[in-house]
Amino acid sequence: MALYLGIRHYLAEARFIPSGSMLPGLQIQDRLLVEKLTYRGRKPRRGEIVVFNSPYAFDPALRSMTSPPPFQCAIANLPLVGLIPGVGNSACDAYIKRVVAVAGDQVVVNPRGEVRVNDVDLDEPYVTNYCNLDKRGMSLCRTLNVTVPEGQVLVLGDNRSNSWDGRYWPGGPFLPEDQIIGRAVWRFWPFNRLGTLGF
Repeated sequence: MALYLGIRHYLAEARFIPSGSMLPGLQIQDRLLVEKLTYRGRKPRRGEIVVFNSPYAFDPALRSMTSPPPFQCAIANLPLVGLIPGVGNSACDAYIKRVVAVAGDQVVVNPRGEVRVNDVDLDEPYVTNYCNLDKRGMSLCRTLNVTVPEGQVLVLGDNRSNSWDGRYWPGGPFLPEDQIIGRAVWRFWPFNRLGTLGF
């Protein structure tokens, strides 16, 4: 058990996809390997898929709503334990999104969910489900026009029309780098889609 916990804390851990926010590339119930060494040596880069702590753990407008007691998240994140009623907590959940902008970037997200970074349209071939516009060119999706502060990144779901990401967090759109658990690098289930996450 000690060896398992050591590997999980310092090297890598398995995660599954609980929602459709990263469709079509990542399907619900896909199993991924998340490695934790890369960001100890460098900063996150645009296009990388990151797993991070719940916004309820770091967003100032959400944190006061859900404050778990000490060690609850460590216990809830043990295999199968989090499935026990009453053990889990929304602040203990992990999220997965894609980095679209890093510190110093000036980024615009338009009503369709398309991204422009430093006056250049971001090439995102993995995004196929953008937000719909009505006849007036309006959308239910929120827009952004921000500069990413030092020590933070902007993350969005690939499924732009159905992703709770930085566009909607009430305390601000940015993810602190110290809240990133690791980088999703490999899908090991299902076997027919086994492979690295190079998209």
